[in-house]
Amino acid sequence: MTGVCQDRVVVVTGAGRGIGRAHALAFAAEGARVVVNDVGVALDGSTTGEGPAADVVAEIEALGGEAVASTHDVADFAEARALVGTALERFGRLDVLVNNAGFVRDRMLVNLGEDEWDAVIRVHLKGHFAPLRHAAEHWRAETKAGRTPSARVVNTSSGAGLLGSVGQANYSAAKAGIAGLTVVAAAELARYGVTVNAIAPAARTRMTEEVFAADMARPESGFDAMAPENTSPLVVWLGSEASAHVTGRVFEVEGGRVSLAQGWRHGPAVDKGARWEPGELGPVVAELLEKAPEPEPVYGAS
Repeated sequence: MTGVCQDRVVVVTGAGRGIGRAHALAFAAEGARVVVNDVGVALDGSTTGEGPAADVVAEIEALGGEAVASTHDVADFAEARALVGTALERFGRLDVLVNNAGFVRDRMLVNLGEDEWDAVIRVHLKGHFAPLRHAAEHWRAETKAGRTPSARVVNTSSGAGLLGSVGQANYSAAKAGIAGLTVVAAAELARYGVTVNAIAPAARTRMTEEVFAADMARPESGFDAMAPENTSPLVVWLGSEASAHVTGRVFEVEGGRVSLAQGWRHGPAVDKGARWEPGELGPVVAELLEKAPEPEPVYGAS
């Protein structure tokens, strides 16, 4: 290990299992002190009474690292403030926020209930906003006090948020919102010494275990391309001081592959210089479509 995050204080949400757990362990292995946040819920967000955050803390401590467990609800505004406070009270500072918590309630759009929509939007999108809001407030105060931080935020979007996914309208909308939040936060928080990036990971977790089978290892190397641990090295690097020049970006991460996602961009245009009549626009739209590349297909679309 290189110690790229030596003594940095990191909050990882949804860190009791899967990708979040992998992030927490990877940060600890690089010398970070970690707040392991996980409220302990089932795949659909229902309460289980389990304490996975404490289990991950025990793993980190057994390896000689420092960590503290948090069971705060990241989508509750007051509890998100308390989560940030946990890092400050226990370790005296906050350097990195990794927003990762989430769950799924998949349903085709015509069957999607209001409660299923609200729950997924709440935990993913508000669950990113609330900790980010309170961390940003702290970093702004530090800057005003003459202690400009070298702070990092790493959000968790998804291929579903970048391209869409059939049967996941709520999840896709939330993850697309996270990508949008990332670029806005990057622009607003740069003055306070904060970078904000996001990853769109593909890995085998409770949410994807039926999609990414355990036998996807490369036979010649034994490399399990879908292991959640593969997503963590980039997150740790983005959380380090070495990444100060990178902000407002979304990276796709799968196995040993890292790619930079290209979001919405201004494309072909036709300017009449005056208001269009509705009947004029058919040929205009046809011309624009002819000039533009075909969009990437939605996941699961036939």
